[in-house]
Amino acid sequence: MDTRRLILVLIFTFSSFMLWENWQKYNQPTPAAGAVATNPAGNAAPKPSAALQAALPAGGAAAVAAAASTVSTAETYTVSTDLLKATISAQGGDLVELELLKYKAHDDKEKIFQLFETNHQYAAQSGLIGDGLPSHRSLFKRVDGATTLADGADELKVRLETVTANGIKVAKILTFKRASYVIDVAWEITNGSDKPLAPHAYFQLQRDDVSPSGETKMVSTFTGPAVYTDADKYQKISFDDIAANKAKFAKTADNGWLAMVQHYFVSALIPKDKTQHEYYMRKLEGADVFQAGLIVPVAEIAPGAKGEASLSLYAGPQEQSALKQVAAGLDLVVDYGWLTVVAAPIFWALEAIHALVGNWGWAIVVLTIIIKAIFFPLSAASYKSMAKMRILTPRLTQLKERFGDDKARLNQEMMKMYQTEKVNPLGGCLPIVVQIPVFISLYWVLLGAVEMRDAPWVLWIHDLASADPYYILPVIMMVSMFVQTKLNPTPPDPIQAKVMMAMPLIFGVMFFWFPAGLVLYWVVNNVLSIAQQWQITRMMEAGGKAANDSKA
Repeated sequence: MDTRRLILVLIFTFSSFMLWENWQKYNQPTPAAGAVATNPAGNAAPKPSAALQAALPAGGAAAVAAAASTVSTAETYTVSTDLLKATISAQGGDLVELELLKYKAHDDKEKIFQLFETNHQYAAQSGLIGDGLPSHRSLFKRVDGATTLADGADELKVRLETVTANGIKVAKILTFKRASYVIDVAWEITNGSDKPLAPHAYFQLQRDDVSPSGETKMVSTFTGPAVYTDADKYQKISFDDIAANKAKFAKTADNGWLAMVQHYFVSALIPKDKTQHEYYMRKLEGADVFQAGLIVPVAEIAPGAKGEASLSLYAGPQEQSALKQVAAGLDLVVDYGWLTVVAAPIFWALEAIHALVGNWGWAIVVLTIIIKAIFFPLSAASYKSMAKMRILTPRLTQLKERFGDDKARLNQEMMKMYQTEKVNPLGGCLPIVVQIPVFISLYWVLLGAVEMRDAPWVLWIHDLASADPYYILPVIMMVSMFVQTKLNPTPPDPIQAKVMMAMPLIFGVMFFWFPAGLVLYWVVNNVLSIAQQWQITRMMEAGGKAANDSKA
């Protein structure tokens, strides 16, 4: 019985560790049938497939390549809203830096968090595909306008323009909105040539493959592109698969979105619904930098006429309530894996409790108490079984001393004792196994909730998403686990007993690097378990002693 319990404990510990390091691998969806991402040379504009593209004028490819020539320096412009501070480059009108004003940097709480940044070569880019049309490497000039969202204004527009050699006037318009992380990106094309145009617009997110600050082997989440369509649902694509030309994803659709996902934050390109578009992903040659984007066809533009293409760019925190309003399925970037059916209600309950208590730390405490109360009958059955086993431990030790050399006889006598005393040797394990999915789901909820970031609890805990700076909670957790070990029946095997005594130390040290919110949950759960187990054990041992005295 003790060996089986030990195996279950080790399996749970190992599973938790694997979850900490590579949990995204467990819930990687099966790729849908689609085209393998290409790996084009250089940093040129993407090319639409034959199925999507309209007939391009002769020499179109050469024109695109010429427009893609690298510009060494470019002027930048900075604009601000109530939530964002964006740096826009004259080269392509790219969003090269984006500060989220309500969030602090992970490593330095005196600085503002940057989603788009030069360190990760993380930027939002776009351009046009067609004869002589500008790409994301072309130079634009900004039209004079406001740089700060005015009081009482709901939006701030930034307009950049350029004129091609054949007289085509192109404008890129970025529209920032009050109280929103959504940025509208639009292309306006005025055909000043004497030929009709049938261009395409492309929009892409560029990023290196390095995880953001705060990621460790103990706390690691998915970083990379993702695609969502109604038909194929949520698909994550690893940078390694893109580099190896093995990435498979939905190729074309008239719905959905494409995103670049990282811990707590996401940027997503969201085309207009019912607009046919094509997804692509590629690795730039000579660098560990990747581009994931989509191509949208523009209706043919006659000489002297205007055409346009646009989409929405969401760049901000993974707040599920906000993501659901931006686009269908966008909240799936907060990925709970195959236990979403359990994790989603848990997060809903956590939000509801927070609305009442006003503090995420206390919300975790209250939620832990509620979950413990729900599982009270199972826990009580488990602790009663362990209490019975604790009472029988001296007799099990005697049996081992008598029949230690005869394993068959030892097992026979042990089973006879269990039957006589009406004890189920697995009774203490099965109720715990039933609860494991809930524990793992809560782990994912607390690990993925951006609401925990920079959220204080009490005293020294100022950020539930960061490790306890003084390791107080992990030490308390180790002590609580040690107390639990002492309350459990001691394994007859000395080696097993030593392993069980070492588990609190091994497990506790791992939690030194865990977010404080996760450790807080485990501490509260352990304290409640100790109280329940101690009371049940005390009652069972008192009853057992009374029964023995009666028999005597």
